[in-house]
Amino acid sequence: MASPTRFLPPQVLTLALMLAGCVNLAPDYHRPEPAVPASASAAPAAEPAVPDWPAMFLDERLRGAVALALRENRDLRVAALQVEQARAAFRQTDAQRLPALGVSAGATRSGAAGQVTQQVSMQLALSSFELDFFGRVRNLSASAEESLLGAAESRRSVQITLVAETASAWLTWAADLERQRLAQQTLESQQRSLALTRRRHAAGAVSGLVLAQAETAVQSAIAEAAAYPATIAQDRHALELLLGAALPADFEPRADDALASVSLLVDLPAGVPSSVLQRRPDVLAAEHALIAKHADIGAARAARFPSISLTASAGTGSSALSGLFKAGSGSWSFGPSASLPIFDGGARDAAVRQAEASRDIALATYDKTVQTAFREVADALAVRATLADRLAAQQALLASAERQLRLAETQYRAGSTTQLDLLDAQRSLMGAQQALVTLRLSEQLNRITLYKVLGGGWGDAGAVAAAR
Repeated sequence: MASPTRFLPPQVLTLALMLAGCVNLAPDYHRPEPAVPASASAAPAAEPAVPDWPAMFLDERLRGAVALALRENRDLRVAALQVEQARAAFRQTDAQRLPALGVSAGATRSGAAGQVTQQVSMQLALSSFELDFFGRVRNLSASAEESLLGAAESRRSVQITLVAETASAWLTWAADLERQRLAQQTLESQQRSLALTRRRHAAGAVSGLVLAQAETAVQSAIAEAAAYPATIAQDRHALELLLGAALPADFEPRADDALASVSLLVDLPAGVPSSVLQRRPDVLAAEHALIAKHADIGAARAARFPSISLTASAGTGSSALSGLFKAGSGSWSFGPSASLPIFDGGARDAAVRQAEASRDIALATYDKTVQTAFREVADALAVRATLADRLAAQQALLASAERQLRLAETQYRAGSTTQLDLLDAQRSLMGAQQALVTLRLSEQLNRITLYKVLGGGWGDAGAVAAAR
């Protein structure tokens, strides 16, 4: 078979490729100024040190639970598949920038009036390659690429949220286990007080009303303790839904985890610059969507201009298979075609206006995303600013409640105080213990929230570049 370049000079195709995309009608993109208070734009002396999630958590069981969630969670799996879907869409669109070549072969045999004829042919064809003078195809490809990068950032956002939610659910379970332990301790204390009251009532030292009050306190403690098994079961179910699998016993939390520091405190300077907010994956995804809309405007504008396509083919044909590759059997064709829009009822102009409106919507969405990020960081910092003082005050209150109960028990045994004073001291201690557990949980959840709202660990941000 004769070489196709014999029929289609390579200079023609090379010149066509060089001319393609020589004009870009997309508006220039500049990152918008963050729509946040001016104080957030000032850069502090040092930027926050946000570790990756394995370094964020100190407890091995919590690390194991998070790792299991990252392997099995269905939302994260869907997000990863959406990245693959966007990658395939980008490759499909980007392929339009290159010529499409195809080979075809055929054989026919026909007869009429006693004569039989046959024809064998083989052809290499270039099918309608658009010379992208005005960048329509190039902008469509750029838009698809930005969609791919946005999908990768969305997947990272889902991962960070999953890490934070898994850790929060694990700690909530631990806190409820501690609350259950405290409720059981309170019940045992009330039962000891009831036994003492019954002995004193039998001796005539207290009235039946005092005995009834002690019995009521025990029944109230029983009712409170009885509610925790269901709560803990719900905590397990909530965590396992995030995990997407059953939680192994080795990864289950313990009651003392509620009062332990199982996560690091994110190191923050005096202020948080807007550049930190712009590292968040949801902000980056919104920015990629905005850039994609700029490219869509370029594609819509290019559609108003003439389009030129090339069609070429080279092949050979013969009446017999043996003569298919003989000299003189070759043929070729080359034909450019042009399409010039004259009247379309304003459809192309409307497409440009639609693309520009979509760009404005994406810009507003980007601004809103940055503002939401700023609010979330500001809220987390506001909570953090008071947690240390609140914890110190609550620990002092707990120590005072413990002293009060010891004095009340001593005086009650000596008969110098009433049953109501003892019950009040027991309730005060129970309330102080429960409040401390809740406050310690809030302090740990605040650390996890800071990890989440600052965009998680930045060490895995480079994985987004691999999406290209």
